[in-house]
Amino acid sequence: MAKQILGLSTQSRLATPGGGVSGTRLIVMGSPALTEGFALIGFETWPNGTEEDVDRLLEELEKGKEKALLLLEPGLSRCLSGRLSRVRAESSHILVTEVPPLHAPGDYHPAVEDLVAKVLGQSALEEKS
Repeated sequence: MAKQILGLSTQSRLATPGGGVSGTRLIVMGSPALTEGFALIGFETWPNGTEEDVDRLLEELEKGKEKALLLLEPGLSRCLSGRLSRVRAESSHILVTEVPPLHAPGDYHPAVEDLVAKVLGQSALEEKS
């Protein structure tokens, strides 16, 4: 299935104001319900993507020196992939970000909340009335 998905890799590109395409791949990996929604707005989708899929995709993007916006559900975004960590820290042409899971968006807490709590204290995250 990964080969079939990779065959679609050049179809989803970010449009430019002039009507052309920028060459930036728009990619989402996550649950089938989430990826289906992103497919409707033109994203390349990887339903049920795995950590290995993330590594293979990032390797492909790096080798091809491609620009990409990669959206990952938390399970994939927070995996222990060395390549993912390196791309986040060093790549200027691959942007990786996390999207809340579709099945429990109210339970979602971005990883940055932990950093904010460490620096500013837990009270910085509490709603003020």
